[in-house]
Amino acid sequence: MNEIEGLLRNHLKGFIPYSNARDDFKGDRGIFLDANENALGSVITKKWNRYPDPLQNHLKQALGKIKAIDPECIFIGNGSDEPIDLLIRAFCEPGIDEVLIFPPTYGMYKVAATINNVSVKEILLTTDFQLDMIQIKSAINHRIKLMFICSPNNPTGNLIQLRDVLELARVFKGIIVIDEAYIDFTESNSWIKSISKFPHLVVLQTLSKAWGLASLRLGMAFCNSKVVDVLNMIKSPYNISGPIQDQVRLALNEEDQMRSFVEEIKELKKGLKSALERLPIILKIYPSDANFFLVKFKDAKNVFQYLINNEVILRDRSGLVLCEDCLRITVGTSFENKQLILALNNFLKK
Repeated sequence: MNEIEGLLRNHLKGFIPYSNARDDFKGDRGIFLDANENALGSVITKKWNRYPDPLQNHLKQALGKIKAIDPECIFIGNGSDEPIDLLIRAFCEPGIDEVLIFPPTYGMYKVAATINNVSVKEILLTTDFQLDMIQIKSAINHRIKLMFICSPNNPTGNLIQLRDVLELARVFKGIIVIDEAYIDFTESNSWIKSISKFPHLVVLQTLSKAWGLASLRLGMAFCNSKVVDVLNMIKSPYNISGPIQDQVRLALNEEDQMRSFVEEIKELKKGLKSALERLPIILKIYPSDANFFLVKFKDAKNVFQYLINNEVILRDRSGLVLCEDCLRITVGTSFENKQLILALNNFLKK
């Protein structure tokens, strides 16, 4: 039994997944009379009458070249939320096992676990938003099957220290998920290169941020091929539609544009930070390696409501632990950033 199979829930060992219409034939051309599709075409000009590739092979080939990884080590999901949910369903026994998270962090880890009736153990980040390694190592037990580390972290924006993640990868025997949704905005290397060394490591990335494709809902899990096999086994048969696969394949040809976006966002980020620092209502701007800032305000609740009333929408994070009186501000266009600063100045005048 391999290491991954040993972590898998017992009832999934030997599980026979749904057999889709294209399992018996590999290829794009042929007389397809197997899937009860409408052979005449679609009611719109573009022909979408055929089911899409359930494993997105062409898309994985393109991603493999960009990420310098074997396509067999790529799982493609409906946003990163799909692999988050699937990992919990695959490796955590409801009512018995646990996942470990480090608040304040991305909320879907807890939501997905709760929906699947899996207990969530929480160990707070330190006051500088790093892992509390003493508490974590003390808390690890045989019931914890998954831990989620968001780096750069959402909502705080900072990278988690490499040495701490590396230590956990060495000592924790369950699945370690590193969520790198904002990695393209950093100077740090991705953990993708460590997958071959740590077969229990899963790295999540997305095309929603730097690539500007949030509406297409395309997330990726980079991991050992055995983990990919597990996720493919339990996912919906056609989880990524044909139009989305086509649009993403076109977008992946525009890596230079993505890089240009990142550099422009970094410059806008500098200008936004400088403007925020001049406002007396700002108590602290936390260091950020992402395309947003976590900002501590005087009277954050009233600031948030005033901005909402003036059609400037931020994210209120003041209810999260360690984020009291904090709002999260995404770096916008030059015009949007100026409108935010104008609105904040108007709040001070009222």
